[in-house]
Amino acid sequence: MAKNPVFDKIKYFIIDMDGTFYLDGNIIDGSLDFLKKVKSTGKDFCFFTNNSSNNVEVCKAKLHNMGCDVDDSQIVISSHVTIDYLNKNCKGQSVFLLGNERLTNDFLDAGIELDSENPDIVVLGFDTTLTYEKIHKACNFIANGKRYIATHPDFNCPTADGFMPDTGSMMAMFKASTGKDPEVMGKPNATTVEYLERKLGCTKDELCFIGDRLETDIAIGMKNGVTSVLVLTGVTDTELYNNSDIKASFVAESLKSLSEEL
Repeated sequence: MAKNPVFDKIKYFIIDMDGTFYLDGNIIDGSLDFLKKVKSTGKDFCFFTNNSSNNVEVCKAKLHNMGCDVDDSQIVISSHVTIDYLNKNCKGQSVFLLGNERLTNDFLDAGIELDSENPDIVVLGFDTTLTYEKIHKACNFIANGKRYIATHPDFNCPTADGFMPDTGSMMAMFKASTGKDPEVMGKPNATTVEYLERKLGCTKDELCFIGDRLETDIAIGMKNGVTSVLVLTGVTDTELYNNSDIKASFVAESLKSLSEEL
């Protein structure tokens, strides 16, 4: 049994990366010890990032450089959720993908047909190679009734010198042009919970999302009846949390302090 009964049933901690485990490429004090504590209590973990501009190799290398080595299976990205959804629900349908080379390769490796002329579906990822031509094509397809999916809803992606506009910002631009919203995968949506239940062989009662961002990491818990922990090492501080309607199951100063609850 965990010291804190909130975590009694938890088998898997789903850990956000930037702002939770590390910050601007520097590991946050106590993060590695948290992983050891999870293992020592008979529980397990995986990392989850909404950032669909990255792939498993990039995430693994970043963690390795901070002294954290994990298996491929311990890294989950919103692109994995999207690909799984497409292969289960839209088999054989072609996709116009807005994504960089890493995301494109992940889609091709999963056997998804990419089509820039007459696709069945538009998929908007975090495209760090976005061009006006891609925007123009996507908006035309969406306006003309093509199904429209986004990998995740984050408005901004944190960087060492501020932030980059993320997929949510592009969603807002496409909405202004076409009047249409996408079906959104990734946190905070049920597709992510369902994907993790299948991947890990557990129920949602056995999952706990840990993160620093209210509208994704914590909202996924509120929306889907899943345990969540807010850590105050990233974008959310106590004042912001107290003024928000999005509430976590538990609030911890950091992963280091969360270790004491297990």
